[in-house]
Amino acid sequence: MIATHRPVMPKETIDALAPTAGASLFDGTLGLGGHALAWLDATARLGRAGRVVGVDRDRAALSLARSRIDAAFPGCAGTHHGSYEEAPAAVLGAGLAEVDAALLDLGASSLQLDSPERGFSFQAGGPLDMRMDPDGKGPTAADIVNSRTLPELERIFFEFGEEPMAHRAATAIAVERARAPFRDTLRLAETVSRALGGRRGRMHPATRVFQALRIEVNDEIGRLRRGLPAVASTVRDGGRFAVLSFHRLEDREVKGFFRDGQDRGAFREVCDAAPSRDEVAANPRSRSARLRAVVVVRKEAAR
Repeated sequence: MIATHRPVMPKETIDALAPTAGASLFDGTLGLGGHALAWLDATARLGRAGRVVGVDRDRAALSLARSRIDAAFPGCAGTHHGSYEEAPAAVLGAGLAEVDAALLDLGASSLQLDSPERGFSFQAGGPLDMRMDPDGKGPTAADIVNSRTLPELERIFFEFGEEPMAHRAATAIAVERARAPFRDTLRLAETVSRALGGRRGRMHPATRVFQALRIEVNDEIGRLRRGLPAVASTVRDGGRFAVLSFHRLEDREVKGFFRDGQDRGAFREVCDAAPSRDEVAANPRSRSARLRAVVVVRKEAAR
């Protein structure tokens, strides 16, 4: 898994964060630590390895990332199990008052997508879970598809998946669950695929429904709305804040937050970029990525 992990837009992201010798980074979605390692390498090349405060809701990812970072840069990382909404507490817990830069790499990680037992993939059999924190007490994707009303499912698929045939997908699920509750990913994917008429171009017909369920299960949009100001509040004046998003709903929130901050004089935009053709060819998961970054001009106004 680690051998195949590719951080998205690593050079562009680190360049946007403007590392300096010994500088600190808050990484609110640590994942397998690809961007954190790139940050530490960049700061070391400039004279002295910096610090990383890494946060993730996934204990397995957090443990793997910490092992990777400690092997390459001993003593340079502190980790916190939780959400990036807890950024101020995580930074203080690492013994820092503020950081020089902050990064959010949104969406599901490679570890989650490529582990069938986590239930994120419609291409491999597994329990219908989708929780980024499998130790948490929140509902699973199975709980949602088996208990929500047809109008509620339709809203979730349309709002969070932007699925134009949301009603058809929700109706098929409601009919099928009356026979037996959904428990595994493949049965749900097959139900949606039949309802929507099979593959549409390169996209699997269940793609948008699975995305919508993942967002609902993990409250990703609500978490992002709460988390953006929390993370910004930890970055020093003159520091950088970068966000990688992977679908329009996320990018809309990030763009709006940064634009509002610019209007208040809190931020100045430094980056709005997409991956190169070469990167998309080498790493297809990067194709929908959007990198936005700002300088925090006035920290107090960023909240």
